[in-house]
Amino acid sequence: MHASVPDQSTGLQAARTIAGDIKIAHSVFALPFALLAAFMAAESSAGGMEWGPFLIALLLIAVAMVSARTVAMLANRLFDRHIDALNPRTAGRALPSGRLRTEQALGSIAIGTVVFLLTCLGFLWLSDNPWPTMLGVPVLLWISLYPLAKRFTALCHAWLGSSLALSPLAAALAVAPESLVDLPALWCLAGMVLAWVTGFDILYALQDVEIDRSQGLHSMPSRWGVGRSMWISRGLHLVAIGLLIAAWWWTPAFRYVFLGGIVLAAGLLVWEHTLIARHGTGRITLAFFTLNGIVSCLLGLTGVIDVLSAG
Repeated sequence: MHASVPDQSTGLQAARTIAGDIKIAHSVFALPFALLAAFMAAESSAGGMEWGPFLIALLLIAVAMVSARTVAMLANRLFDRHIDALNPRTAGRALPSGRLRTEQALGSIAIGTVVFLLTCLGFLWLSDNPWPTMLGVPVLLWISLYPLAKRFTALCHAWLGSSLALSPLAAALAVAPESLVDLPALWCLAGMVLAWVTGFDILYALQDVEIDRSQGLHSMPSRWGVGRSMWISRGLHLVAIGLLIAAWWWTPAFRYVFLGGIVLAAGLLVWEHTLIARHGTGRITLAFFTLNGIVSCLLGLTGVIDVLSAG
């Protein structure tokens, strides 16, 4: 009798399948803004930065971000598994293709939820800050339910944008709650993320215009037309750059390094829209994933450099 060979049902293989399917690396879209907001909040606090506790706080923020995104993306895949099965672009995803079972996805959501809530409790232990624990469940519900929006509104892209925009506000609240009152630049940063993500998610939806219409789903391109939606996306990205400039103006710690980051980010967004205008969705990997990942890392890095230099 031969020993059974592990198959796709094993925990390790399921974890690998999930990591590939939800693209853990795409946490980079929001994580740099959360870390930048944490530095801004710590720098503005009355006691300044105490590096030991602050580094622990950064670790907790990173774990919370990755675990929360994992829960939200798995919820997305679960809600959309039947829709995805009818779309040639998404039919190969783990759930509709059968590489991942529903109960495995649910179990992973449960594990991710526990990890996220434990990191929220970590701030209660670290700095006696109850806000992450109090708001953890509502935030997790908000970011996990956004896939339902496309069933009833073309503004579904803004729900996704708002989900990522919570990242800098949540990080600042975890590090120094008073910073949300003292630093209007944090709200500018969150508004920038809202406009930026909403804008590029509209472009991403260009891939599924006809299939969305056939399935009765709502997106701006499928409901309002491709041309109008592209102009809305451009306008939102212009607003995003304006909000970045406002954040730079209102933050004494931001100097010319972050300003240079803003200029480069604006250039990258222009490039993104140029690629879409010229090639449609044929260059979507470069236009959506690569360029926006660079924008996020660039702004996070240049902002942190200026904050540390000012300190």
